[in-house]
Amino acid sequence: MDLTDRRVIVLGGTSGIGLATALAAAGRGALVTVASSRRDTVEAAVKTLPPGSRGVVCDARDEKDVQRLFAETGPFDHLVFTAGDSLLLDRIEAITSSDARGAFEIRFWGAWLAAKYAKEHLRPGGSIILSSGIAAGRPPSGGSVVAPVCAAVEALTRALAVELAPIRVNAVAAGMVDTDLWADVPAAARAAIFAEARRTLPARTTGEPADIAEAHLHLMTARFTTGTVLTIDGGATLT
Repeated sequence: MDLTDRRVIVLGGTSGIGLATALAAAGRGALVTVASSRRDTVEAAVKTLPPGSRGVVCDARDEKDVQRLFAETGPFDHLVFTAGDSLLLDRIEAITSSDARGAFEIRFWGAWLAAKYAKEHLRPGGSIILSSGIAAGRPPSGGSVVAPVCAAVEALTRALAVELAPIRVNAVAAGMVDTDLWADVPAAARAAIFAEARRTLPARTTGEPADIAEAHLHLMTARFTTGTVLTIDGGATLT
């Protein structure tokens, strides 16, 4: 998975899975640009990356901001879209229609905008990697919003793989990974959920951001893979 001198943009790359991906790509020789909506997190992330890495403030929900990001960055090789807000998990009667619609803003529409404006700047052999989750095919209780968002991203992945060919478009569907996306779940409940997952998953462990980062690097270099959703879940979909 040599990425020497390849240019990689990680939109949502200042924490969690996105930052782990940026670090892993840089470790394989890539020239990395991380982008996020908050200047403080962008600056903090760049400090953890090798010299020559860049940080850009970009709100994935803002079309003009996304367009500007790719216009200013110029030609590059791989886009990884990991931008997202906290998971919206609750009973359907407790979720407002406004919050439900809002859940699509970054995870789906942000990915759609990123692909729309990235494609003109991708070099031959380039790829786009989107972010889904196993809720698309295995919805949890309280997943009336999360599951449709993930399913929409997976449908988008397949559609873009056809439309943007020969640009390769894939997605990673992550299982239980301990990141800030769980921040809105109370600490005790979060600990219980992860403990139960470690007890019952076939892998007997939950994921770390670095596990998903390795999947992203694989898809960057897998020249015969497109339109695929790569599931990294410790065997959750088998149980």
